[in-house]
Amino acid sequence: MKAITKHKYDGPEVLRLEEVKKPSVKENHLLIKVKANSANPADWHILRGKPFLVRLSFGLFKPKIKILGADFAGIVEEVGPGVTKFNVGDRVFGEMSKAGAFAEYTCAPESFCGLMPEETTYNEMACVPIAGLTALQALKTHGKLKEGESVLINGSSGGVGHFAVQIAKTLGAHVTAICSSRNIDFVKSIGADKAIAYDKENIHHYNGKFDLVLDTNGNLNFADHKRMGKRGVIVGFTTMGHMMSVLLKNGFSKFSLIQFTATANNQDLSTLAKLIKEGKVKPHIEKTYPYSKIPEAIGYIESMRTRGKVAMSWDL
Repeated sequence: MKAITKHKYDGPEVLRLEEVKKPSVKENHLLIKVKANSANPADWHILRGKPFLVRLSFGLFKPKIKILGADFAGIVEEVGPGVTKFNVGDRVFGEMSKAGAFAEYTCAPESFCGLMPEETTYNEMACVPIAGLTALQALKTHGKLKEGESVLINGSSGGVGHFAVQIAKTLGAHVTAICSSRNIDFVKSIGADKAIAYDKENIHHYNGKFDLVLDTNGNLNFADHKRMGKRGVIVGFTTMGHMMSVLLKNGFSKFSLIQFTATANNQDLSTLAKLIKEGKVKPHIEKTYPYSKIPEAIGYIESMRTRGKVAMSWDL
């Protein structure tokens, strides 16, 4: 089968389209014919091996897993022993937590997959897993956002952010979005009640008050969270030094500030699928690349200016 591979840490230029062995189905896993992928910031962090802590999981000196990629959507070709929730022929979407999704076939844990709604496309649903799960778990699981509360979403036009704006509205919250001035109309079109352009107003001096501050960019200071929010959630970071500074200051405070990495599970994937089926949440795809140009897609994501998501199709 064809796959996008890497044999050393560096930029998108080291990625290769190669013929590799098709995976065999394992216990409690699904063998999936991949129809589409999406790119995430995690992909280029893993590709470059930066920050260095990434290498503790993915290989200290060279990558342990040569196939890149996490998000996918496709068709179940074979089910392994112990699988109970899916059948051959099901259209599914999900996540490979340890990479391996940028290929014609992938073998994914049953617990990391969800059924696609009938009306959706593979490109759409490939864009959901990491970003959608992160937004959902940030707001509900960790942020405890309730109906009638207010939330400030920093990085509201990006992959996680644009899902967070829509999910927060389904929860009945009042949403204030932070984005660039060019994305003001976009975030309002997907549900933001108010938008602040960070290139026109210094957010580090903003004195608004919110029940929850969700930082998807990771560039807010601890003082920003404490000044503007009753509680905070961090899901992204600009540098390891900045993140450690924020978390260290929080360690000496009673302020509720949570940093987490999303984990895939059937229940949350089903919740996202239901919201999409009902038209309450819609993945916004800024660009779609053919599988042969996945390295170019990773390079585009690394520029950190994506509006919504970037999809990669195995049908193009």
